[in-house]
Amino acid sequence: PSVLDSFALLSGQLNTLNKVLKHEKTPLLRNQVIIPLVLSPDRDEEIMRQTEGRVPVFSHEVVPDHLRTKPDPEVEEQEKQLITDAARISPDVAQKQIQSLNKMCSNLLEKISKEERESESGGLRQNKQTFNPADTNALVAAVAFGKGLSNRRPPGSGGSVQTGQPGAGAIIAGASGMQQVPMSGAPAQQQPMLAGVQMAQAGQPGK
Repeated sequence: PSVLDSFALLSGQLNTLNKVLKHEKTPLLRNQVIIPLVLSPDRDEEIMRQTEGRVPVFSHEVVPDHLRTKPDPEVEEQEKQLITDAARISPDVAQKQIQSLNKMCSNLLEKISKEERESESGGLRQNKQTFNPADTNALVAAVAFGKGLSNRRPPGSGGSVQTGQPGAGAIIAGASGMQQVPMSGAPAQQQPMLAGVQMAQAGQPGK
């Protein structure tokens, strides 16, 4: 309703303006020439207020654009050419071209919406969790502290194991296995410890 009211108000004002311009006592505006009397490169607050901030200065650069009553000659020629080409097309051909253009636009919109849906679904798939935190924590505890591993010593490793405390035995076994590998050793030197862990796990299937 507010848009319709504004449109009705504008329509009434335009009709009143047309009546004033068509009055006998009103001179023809096409016979009037507007000449800029003052050109200044400095900022003019009065022009800023009248143009609602669109034109800060009234200089020789903006005067030809703002006081122009006709488009550029090149633009005018292009417009005439378009009008001539449009007049040659029959209504049926124009309707077919409109339908084909609408079809192309609809297909393009469908492709764009499909791409948006696929990108959204891809983002949801990327955000989906692909691991189990409990399994990760169990692996870290087994590697770092020997939790859940067998308390039996690997063959060939020295020292005794306390049978009364299986947790301490696992820690001691892990510690002795770690002592067999120097810190600066190559990856090939870690094979005895890994083989020992695999042999210890082979004794208890399922762990």
